[in-house]
Amino acid sequence: MKAIVCEKPSQMLLREEMKAQPRKSGEATVSIRRIGICGTDYHAFHGNQPFFSYPRILGHELAGEIQAIDAHPTLSVGDRVAVIPYLHCGKCGACIAGKSNCCEQLRVLGVHVDGGMCEEINVPVDNLLKVNELSYDHSALIEPFAIGAHAVRRAHIEAGESVLVIGAGPIGLGVMFFAKERGADVIALDTNPARLDFCRRWLELEHVVQLSDQTEAAIKQATGGRLPSIVLDATGNAASMMKAFDYVGHGGTLVYVGLVKQEIQFYDPDFHQKEITLKGSRNATDQDFIDVAHAFKQTTVNLDAYITHTAPFADAIPQFQTWIKPETNVIKAMIYR
Repeated sequence: MKAIVCEKPSQMLLREEMKAQPRKSGEATVSIRRIGICGTDYHAFHGNQPFFSYPRILGHELAGEIQAIDAHPTLSVGDRVAVIPYLHCGKCGACIAGKSNCCEQLRVLGVHVDGGMCEEINVPVDNLLKVNELSYDHSALIEPFAIGAHAVRRAHIEAGESVLVIGAGPIGLGVMFFAKERGADVIALDTNPARLDFCRRWLELEHVVQLSDQTEAAIKQATGGRLPSIVLDATGNAASMMKAFDYVGHGGTLVYVGLVKQEIQFYDPDFHQKEITLKGSRNATDQDFIDVAHAFKQTTVNLDAYITHTAPFADAIPQFQTWIKPETNVIKAMIYR
């Protein structure tokens, strides 16, 4: 089996003869057709991804076709599937409470265990979502959009609310997509004017704000004079995450969607004066994946435009090293087989 392995920081190799693992009871063998590349993969390549060890086969935004499976009531050989890459124990307090996304023993494909940047992978059948009505490209987008869907669900957004989304990268765009689906008045904040222009065109956002010394005033102008009731930070940048407290209206909610490998500080009197609700949002649940697949079938948004860069599996390593560079303006890169 061919697989792309991140041997150590800044080193990826194509291994031609990786030994395929035998399929266990309760698993299906999936032939991988699409592999989305996300910030986790880039962070792992650079050596600054939390909870990570080397060597590792990357890849957790996955779509493929079932090649082998035991008798199953809804899945069969030939089905197109999206992979839910979060392997949870089902026994801890979080799992019992329906919060499998933050399982105490959580293992994520491509992070804690080998992922799908390979020809085929064995996956528990409970971690497969049949998506025969969707293309492989759209099926591989379900995972990153599920993260946005989960964050929006955590925020309890109501129609008509002003919602600020900080970070117009692939995860932030997913947050904006579902916040808008909820009927929110979405404001995008980023440092990159090209990404803000993409938000305006792709999601038809009326309000986009480029970070400056007048950011707070620009946000208030977009909302009619008030700070937003909900702010979601999808940057994974400590400075942004700490500054985000300033943009939350009194009685509002701040949700951290991005993850940073360092401490976060805030000024407690301001936090208490506003009575801010601070939440973390980690990964997604099975229901989020189901919700995204349903939304994809109904949406009029051009999902293909979200995929800005592609490469065949054989050329993935040199392209991956190019996609990391900011000047390539990648939104979502996709490897195909």
